[in-house]
Amino acid sequence: EKKGKILISGPENITRHPGYDNQPSFHPTKDLLYYTSFNEEGRADIKSYSMATGQTKNITQTAEREYSPTVTPDGQFLSCIIQRDNGAQDLGKYPIEGGQASTIINDLIVGYHVWADNSHLALFILGKEGAPNTLHYLRLPTRSDTILAENISRSLHRVPGEESVSYIAKINKERWEIRKFNIHTFKNERIAETLYGKEDICWTPKGTILSSDGQSLFMLDNGSWKQVSYKGDASFLKGITRLAVNKKGNKLAVVVSE
Repeated sequence: EKKGKILISGPENITRHPGYDNQPSFHPTKDLLYYTSFNEEGRADIKSYSMATGQTKNITQTAEREYSPTVTPDGQFLSCIIQRDNGAQDLGKYPIEGGQASTIINDLIVGYHVWADNSHLALFILGKEGAPNTLHYLRLPTRSDTILAENISRSLHRVPGEESVSYIAKINKERWEIRKFNIHTFKNERIAETLYGKEDICWTPKGTILSSDGQSLFMLDNGSWKQVSYKGDASFLKGITRLAVNKKGNKLAVVVSE
């Protein structure tokens, strides 16, 4: 990302695995990418991919299902959604090198999460019995839980360089907005409309928002979506959904359809 422009090149398929590989998340300081992958029994485990060695390893191999691996702010754990056979969806954490899980939240149906800081979380909570999905702000020391918005999407992110978290509000079927709220003032601000009908975004370290219409990548430039330039073969960009950028701003993880 230079002078307001973004160029991507050198694509590499890092999974080459039939089936579900999704929800990428970079380690903040190491050349590691974490993601969720289905095993042969259809159970979701967490894997890590080393960009230095090209090696992949399992972080979890459990009888339950783990989604959305995220390095905790202290760097000691991977927090994730643990989907249990009884229908519960808890937020838990595993030691970052693997081990036994501990539970963070087990009284809500957690769909997605983002750490606002060491002890505060923004959560996508699934509505029960047709109720809308809601955005919660949870203070772990006191377990105080505040509902901030309804009808939100799955895309939750910490805003680079700010004490804010971004989310997507589904105003109606035709209009979805990227918004952010300040974790101290709780001020809620509109940033821009999403690409039509698309809910997956990510932030670069310089504060640029990336998204996709499913076939091409776009960056938000002064309130308007501008297509990102490619160098080389971009034929792999089909059915794009989740995106993630590393903290150095030189690697982009893209989930595409097989």
